[in-house]
Amino acid sequence: MSWLEVGDLSQIPERGARRVLVGDQKIAIFRTADGGVYALADQCPHKAGPLSQGIVHDACVTCPLHNWVISLETGQAQGADEGSVQTYPIKVEGKQVFVHTGLSLVQAA
Repeated sequence: MSWLEVGDLSQIPERGARRVLVGDQKIAIFRTADGGVYALADQCPHKAGPLSQGIVHDACVTCPLHNWVISLETGQAQGADEGSVQTYPIKVEGKQVFVHTGLSLVQAA
């Protein structure tokens, strides 16, 4: 597995997300208000809602379909909800963002 460049940090809005395709995987790259950067599969564990379109708050994202809250750090559903979504290691070098997935093809989605 190798680190794949997914773009410049400025392409990820603060308290927002950008979706990338890695092979056939849709991955949401999130940026929190305090500068944290996280990567999750872009699919809520409840009804497969697009987490990249959710509201980012603290270190969580709220799914736009049914308001499930997902931890950006662990991928676990919060509160009374149960389930999880895959997380991916991510790093920022300078202004470049990299994700670690095991695949080698990256496209902006």
